[in-house]
Amino acid sequence: MTYQRTEKAGLLKRLKDEPRRFLQVIYGPRQVGKTTLVRQIMEDLDYPHLLVAADAVPAGDGLWIAQQWETVRVQQQQQADKPFLLVIDEVQKIDNWSEQIKAEWDKDTAEGWDIRVVLLGSSRLMLQQGLTESLAGRFESTYLGHWSYKEMKDAFGLTADEYVWFGGYPGAIVLKDDEDRWKSYVRDALLETSISKDILMLTRVDKPALMKRLFELGSAYSGQILSFTKIMGQLTEAGNTTTLANYLELLNDAGLLGGIEKYSPNMVRKRSSSPKFQVHNTAIMSGISKESLDSLLKNHEAWGRWVESAVGAHLINQSFKNKKLALYYWREGNDEVDFVVEYNNQVIALEVKSGKTGRLSGLKAFDKKLKPEKSLLIGVDGIPWHEFLQMNVVDLF
Repeated sequence: MTYQRTEKAGLLKRLKDEPRRFLQVIYGPRQVGKTTLVRQIMEDLDYPHLLVAADAVPAGDGLWIAQQWETVRVQQQQQADKPFLLVIDEVQKIDNWSEQIKAEWDKDTAEGWDIRVVLLGSSRLMLQQGLTESLAGRFESTYLGHWSYKEMKDAFGLTADEYVWFGGYPGAIVLKDDEDRWKSYVRDALLETSISKDILMLTRVDKPALMKRLFELGSAYSGQILSFTKIMGQLTEAGNTTTLANYLELLNDAGLLGGIEKYSPNMVRKRSSSPKFQVHNTAIMSGISKESLDSLLKNHEAWGRWVESAVGAHLINQSFKNKKLALYYWREGNDEVDFVVEYNNQVIALEVKSGKTGRLSGLKAFDKKLKPEKSLLIGVDGIPWHEFLQMNVVDLF
């Protein structure tokens, strides 16, 4: 039996037990199982369904969406006592898709058709470019993120060390016994495709080579704070700090690489800070690294960076799922805190130590100056990091 992610139950309830109210939108990074989830739901429904993909449809085809809808209406006429589910995958590839969906959905509403609709799309770019304008008030969205350690452990038996290295891509894990092959798959089928199809095809990017280089550099420096000015010194192609900040935002929306902002009670200071680079999935770091899992485990300093990035990826994915959760870092002089998590106006400071606990001056300084609800250590002498990777962060508050 294929693994069932927790999001399935809520979506199935909306489509099976509730009347037709809203379009359901499932979005998230590539290769996290959005189509598999929908297929599982379709198997559990007691009414007919159709899954179509816009992947190979020319972007300018203005009739394709209407044609799919008409096909469904013809089929539903033959079983008018039952609803019908239409699932459109990669819908954002079609020009002006949201206006077309709106027209068909509103026609169904006016004429009393019980056609339920699920839209699938990679990355949050899709949501920003269409849903909020054309389909306001007509949809509910579900973010399907990278797989957590708990999910990879339950589904594939991964150990904590293996999860830190191989990350949360379920489709790639079958190749884990051949690391070179696994790395090639991650680079070519996941990372390159995500950038070329989910960013470059949907957004105007004037310097794609610059964005790709920023992605490689930022992923290699995951867990580190670097100013855009400093990064520009390592980039061969010219760009300015605003361009780099915009590209980092696109990479973050695609579920690849984020730039965590510095925590400050003053909102303006947050915005102008140097970013702390953070991959959404540690497979990204491993895929472009020259290390292997064996060599990494022998290099305590490098291993510590991977563990901290795994904790950061866990936090950034939870902040995507729960909009009330905000993630920052903090630094003042020589004092630094790895992660600051804010939820319902409460703040928790988190420091990650995968080896023997060293100086905790950052936590102490933050505690003294900003009085968080809690200051927690993850690792030796604190919450074991492999346990933290299985926690819901909100439970800490």
